[in-house]
Amino acid sequence: MQQLASATLLGFAISGGGVHIAHSFSPAFSSPVISIGQTQQQTSPLFSMPDDDYPSDYDMDDLEPTEKTVAVDMDEGDAAIRDELKRELILLASVTNRGMCASTEEENLVIDIVTQLEALNPTADPALNSQGDWELCYSSTQSFRSSPFFLAIRAFLGDENEAGAENFFNIHDKATTASRVGKVRQIIDRDNTELVSEYDLSVGLVPGLPVKVKGCVVTSADLVVIAPETWEMSVRGTKVNGSNVPFLDQYLDDNAVEIPVGEAYKAISGSIPTAILKTYYVDEGMRITRDVDDNFFVFTRA
Repeated sequence: MQQLASATLLGFAISGGGVHIAHSFSPAFSSPVISIGQTQQQTSPLFSMPDDDYPSDYDMDDLEPTEKTVAVDMDEGDAAIRDELKRELILLASVTNRGMCASTEEENLVIDIVTQLEALNPTADPALNSQGDWELCYSSTQSFRSSPFFLAIRAFLGDENEAGAENFFNIHDKATTASRVGKVRQIIDRDNTELVSEYDLSVGLVPGLPVKVKGCVVTSADLVVIAPETWEMSVRGTKVNGSNVPFLDQYLDDNAVEIPVGEAYKAISGSIPTAILKTYYVDEGMRITRDVDDNFFVFTRA
């Protein structure tokens, strides 16, 4: 409870989120989802005597690992399949407001497409080959959870407080329903050591009145590549750029006032929480990254 209370104080002090702005709609037609053929193995039940030293005919070393690993598709003929899957994914992202308005059927279609794309990943070592500017195209959860700020809250609370973290995120989402989200971007430096999140936000001050505070919430984080698909991310700080608040806007832009979120965590708990992100698909135009709860975020080149 102490962790949840600390994270809640941090979250409401420095955060942004809300309702997404729909992108322009794509043509009202949909190409069929491509299904990749899979080979299924059928096995007969294996029995052993109760007094056997080994109660199963399976050796532990022969069992397939349950943890997901990076697939690298070297078949040049699959490029057309990837392109078709990506077109279908971008279309669904467009008509569902980046996933916010997706029906259960559309969500399932996206999950199927994302799974197929990850199986057809053309790039070895995705975590080392994701440099550049990316814009969020689709999110299987609230889009603000792609920010290092909220990833740090989830890491800080830990798996033992997963339900509390979900409750916090849902409360934050409902509390900011009057706001609108513009572009959501991530910038990964060429050395794979830094990720900068930019979250364009417009918040209504008084319901029913056309008075909104606008700004771009910028959160920086340190990256460490620990596996072909895996980043360890540690939040550094958060600031607001491009605010439209009179007098305050120029001050914030000129002085780059940044709240040292990482240092705040260190003061509270003695260390900065480390969030885990895994990228199983990346190519020249699209990246699919998952968080510790297996939520996925689809990015396209900005």
